[in-house]
Amino acid sequence: MKTVHKVNIVLMLLMLTFVVACKGKVDANENEKELIGDALSEEDLYRPNFHFTPKKAWMNDPNGMFFYNGYYHLYFQYHPDSNVWGPMHWGHAVSTDMISWTEQPIAIYPDSLGTIFSGSAVVDIGNTSGFGKVENAAPIVAMYTNHLDKGEGNINQTQSVAYSHDEGKTFTKYENNPVIDANLKDFRDPKVTWDSDRNKWVMVLAADDKIMFYDSKDLKKWNLLSDFQREEGSKDGVWECPDLFKLPVLGTGESKWVLIVSIGKGGPNGGSATQYFIGDFDGTSFVMDKDFETARKKENHFWIDFGRDNYAGVTWSNAKRKDGSKLMLGWMSNWDYAIKVPTETWRSAMTIAREVNLQKNDNGYKLLFQPVKELTNYRSTKYRKENITIKEDTKIIDASSIDLASAEIQFNISDVIDKGFTFNLTNKLGDTLSFGYNNADKIFFVDRTKSGKIDFSENFAKGVSVAKRTSLSPEISGKIILDKTSIELFFDNGETVMTEIFFPNKPYTKLSIKPEDQEFILGNIEMNKLNIN
Repeated sequence: MKTVHKVNIVLMLLMLTFVVACKGKVDANENEKELIGDALSEEDLYRPNFHFTPKKAWMNDPNGMFFYNGYYHLYFQYHPDSNVWGPMHWGHAVSTDMISWTEQPIAIYPDSLGTIFSGSAVVDIGNTSGFGKVENAAPIVAMYTNHLDKGEGNINQTQSVAYSHDEGKTFTKYENNPVIDANLKDFRDPKVTWDSDRNKWVMVLAADDKIMFYDSKDLKKWNLLSDFQREEGSKDGVWECPDLFKLPVLGTGESKWVLIVSIGKGGPNGGSATQYFIGDFDGTSFVMDKDFETARKKENHFWIDFGRDNYAGVTWSNAKRKDGSKLMLGWMSNWDYAIKVPTETWRSAMTIAREVNLQKNDNGYKLLFQPVKELTNYRSTKYRKENITIKEDTKIIDASSIDLASAEIQFNISDVIDKGFTFNLTNKLGDTLSFGYNNADKIFFVDRTKSGKIDFSENFAKGVSVAKRTSLSPEISGKIILDKTSIELFFDNGETVMTEIFFPNKPYTKLSIKPEDQEFILGNIEMNKLNIN
């Protein structure tokens, strides 16, 4: 009997050990599921449905964008080893329509001259550089900034060149780099364009408080032409990421040159932003148009975007539309909080690609921005409502009809002389993103102070973003592009644009609109689901 009891005790101990071990495995599996669930929730909540974002790690400014043989190429500032800014590389992605992107291997790595800051790439169709070696294929020539930190604040930024024989997949660095060395700390972001009027390459380069103009016949030897001083524009922050291009003025036979300059701080609603200047370029110097200069001194309305999350935007080379418009893309973040946003796997996204036009009316010259037409190819479910009387907070649509995390919405409100309105995106937790038009102050606004997660940075939601309305039209038209964590607003045919990111605790499920102080007629509103992912 004693032997039997001993055997039973041993068996019980073995079974208990087995149960505990199994429970440990179950707990481990539950913990694993919990961890996986957290990771998936970040993807589900915040990974954009259609704005480009890297699979992992940190990304900022768009670089080197060009179009060739059916593909739009996007390079970008990339730190592959962390989700915060660090030693810069050129990441790479391609698309056939600027909407659906496929990430590629890193294109350009740091070297002994330094890390790889922003720059541009061109299709050297005439092989002016002499880098072309493949029959019937133009070389792609990239020009970028090498950033060399020698320690103790000793920084030198120089300009280098690399070329590609496989349409931008890989690059060979020019053996005589750097091609420009001015022994300056802030001397970066070369943007190269072909000046067809004078058959030469022209480059704009940011140098602390000014833009420097160069020209070249072969993309290797560069001549300094002139500069454009900061006194002409915003005086806050170091100037960065310039661009120079020519645009026809809509409805006229006239053309003007556009100079774009980004600043890391001092934007219209705080932090990073991008300004523009309209004028003439004679092959040597850029001079602001006198009417534009007068208007600029009177009113500060010449930003490409009044939201807080569109920075360092530049245009694609070799990709001008038949109507002469240019194609542009920006980094959808702000240096005020970019490294603190609540994503861990990756950080930041790009804006939707935009068409850029130039108009002239009683207000003078203004750039117009609209999402590229290719976006319409992704429309699916469509809802349209007309002539809705808005007396109080009125539901327009909810998630049972359309996914508000992947949508394009267009609306029109007539006779806005004494009427204002607020759109509200909400979820069941009470998170609210508000935007609309304040008639009393004649301003558009975006309010993300109650949009969800906001406490990761004191700068993220410290106020409401506003933009003075400049259009003289008696009606307000608007286009709204919604993704999981971003809104892009194009008011008055793109005369005023506002782009902002947000991080709701749960997806938004309802869109409503309410009057400012008196009822009005919502002439029409059309909502389309965007099927992109």
